[in-house]
Amino acid sequence: MDESVLNRIAEALERMSPAPLAAPDFTAAPAFVWHVAPERLEPVEQVNRVDLDLLVGINRSRDTLLENTGRFAAGFAANNALLWGSRGMGKSSLVKAVHATVSKDHPELKLVELQREDLPSVGRLLNHLRAAPQRFILFCDDLSFSHDDQHYKSLKAVLDGGIEGRPENVVFYATSNRRHLMPRDMIENERSSAINPSEAVEEKVSLSDRFGLWLGFHPCSQDEYLAMIDRYCAAYGIAPDPDSLRADAIEWQATRGARSGRVAWQFFTDLAGRHGVSLT
Repeated sequence: MDESVLNRIAEALERMSPAPLAAPDFTAAPAFVWHVAPERLEPVEQVNRVDLDLLVGINRSRDTLLENTGRFAAGFAANNALLWGSRGMGKSSLVKAVHATVSKDHPELKLVELQREDLPSVGRLLNHLRAAPQRFILFCDDLSFSHDDQHYKSLKAVLDGGIEGRPENVVFYATSNRRHLMPRDMIENERSSAINPSEAVEEKVSLSDRFGLWLGFHPCSQDEYLAMIDRYCAAYGIAPDPDSLRADAIEWQATRGARSGRVAWQFFTDLAGRHGVSLT
């Protein structure tokens, strides 16, 4: 048989059954992103995040997650955490900021981001993390499920760990706009159409119960919104006229139809640009 044909067959077999992932060098970066096809842990040397001190209006959630993460990094028991609630109120920013704060004293604490679409591969990811001496926050942003979504079954491997149990050196943090990770109308539809309504949704709804910590994020008040902007101005050395700043900030949120940490940051980004300040 022609050698080129044999090479193509060999390459096709390798694509169908790729070689096992080599043990990653977890000392290469503070954070990693899990990719599939091919499976690999991509190091992230510079994480996109803000300082913990810049997160305003979420003090209780901040303190609770910081304490939980500190215990975990020190080798003690800690809970999985679900950060749920309003869009743009700092859920994912808090996870990244807490990791940055705790890892200053515990550099062996690593952040690993997992996309919801890649949940079916989580078992293989956990095997790599289980074998490492470091400790890991496994982070899934914007986690939710639809009525025909089977990815939630893979999530149980993270939360419960199956027969092996969740690795002792892994804790799972997720953010979601929904407390029960599924739309309310889907819950009501399944309850009304199922032969046994309580059993129809219990499996999916109980996912939330598997998180030891529920941290709620709610819409901010106008005072909190303005305080966020003031904190950003102080951090970056911008000192606009207070009255003009307040009027412009209120007008900005009115045009967006919402107040949140994200809207406050977007206003400040525009303000910084007008003052010739680079946000690095």
